[in-house]
Amino acid sequence: MNSRIPGFYKMSIEERLERVAKFAQLSEDEKEAILGKGLPIEIADRMIENVIGTFELPFGIATNFLIDGKDYLIPMVIEEPSVVAAASNAAKMARVKGGFYTDYSGNVMIGQVQVAKLKNPHSARIEILKHKDEIIEKANEQDPILVKLGGGCKDVEVRVIRTIRGEHLIVHLIVDVKDAMGANAINTMAEAVAPLIERITGGKVYLRIVSNLAIYRLARAKAVFAKEAIGGEEVVDGIMEAYAFAEADPFRCATHNKGIMNGVSAVVIATGNDFRAIEAGAHAYSAMRGYKPLTTYEINEDGDIVGTIELPMAVGIVGGATKVNPLARIALKILGVKSAEELARVIAAVGLAQNFAALRALATEGIQRGHMELHARNIAITAGAVGDEIDRVVEILVKERRIRIDRAKEVLEEIRKESKGSMQ
Repeated sequence: MNSRIPGFYKMSIEERLERVAKFAQLSEDEKEAILGKGLPIEIADRMIENVIGTFELPFGIATNFLIDGKDYLIPMVIEEPSVVAAASNAAKMARVKGGFYTDYSGNVMIGQVQVAKLKNPHSARIEILKHKDEIIEKANEQDPILVKLGGGCKDVEVRVIRTIRGEHLIVHLIVDVKDAMGANAINTMAEAVAPLIERITGGKVYLRIVSNLAIYRLARAKAVFAKEAIGGEEVVDGIMEAYAFAEADPFRCATHNKGIMNGVSAVVIATGNDFRAIEAGAHAYSAMRGYKPLTTYEINEDGDIVGTIELPMAVGIVGGATKVNPLARIALKILGVKSAEELARVIAAVGLAQNFAALRALATEGIQRGHMELHARNIAITAGAVGDEIDRVVEILVKERRIRIDRAKEVLEEIRKESKGSMQ
């Protein structure tokens, strides 16, 4: 089915759910779970400690995504207004030139083993490399199923780094984790090889843990945004100026990259993956180049904007909350992804769409206008408006451009007085 669903935002919740259910072939139970019965308290109690309940966030669907020739509906879990709409709008613009094209470097993660108390760390580095096969064999003994699937520890890298505590030897286990995020498998391997590394080097092993800077697990996406589709040459020029600002200034770049992660993290959360790991990896990857944008923008010979993105994407479709949380399983079903690689590619495309939408808004009417109505809705509800009152309060606040809680309360009081008077 086509992810281009005109007027999706105008439909009722029930109509939207039916369209998504038809697209993803959801069962009645799965539809019920989406409507608010997703995470049973007994499962939540086994996921973390000291559970007292569950905490809900809005579960939305971004439409219009065409990625590598395939249509996707994108599940997004986020509290911020306009994010889902912005991603959908950018995806619609990208469709004009064929949508998004993606690439992925592979499911390879790094496990770190820290070795201290070494008199000759450079000599110890060579000894580690000399015993590399033995270390790889020991690591792979910990997860024979992963090895059978074609994954496992593939290589060993060794670095000497200077710290405030002297020189440390850092051993990297290079592990193909296949369709898992991989942290648990890697941590187990790092723990297992630690005694062997101590014996080889004569040093003292301290930390044994996965790195969230997944430089061997990069997701990339590209899209061409036609000049005519995005508003013409003046808009193109404004977007390029906004990008130049982010590329030159870390204060602006932090917000630029945050906008990317609005889309990325919303999908990561929806699919039960570790959004903190993805956030940390993305910002660390940006910092490797002096904290620069994770996206790039150029103008091609037709005057269109060509956008690209590249960032670490350590996500999985097996293990952890992706299997335990019923809503995460449903989100993966809606996406229809069959591998961690496909999920990573999709998320990269969403990140690019989100960033492009933000730049276009900034370069035209400004970001606040896009937020205004949805923000006003939240303010109206906070002020105590219910039912039709919400729309009436929102209309007045937006018209006045005074979206404040005190004004919302005044407007609500006026509406209720009018309503009471008309009934008498």
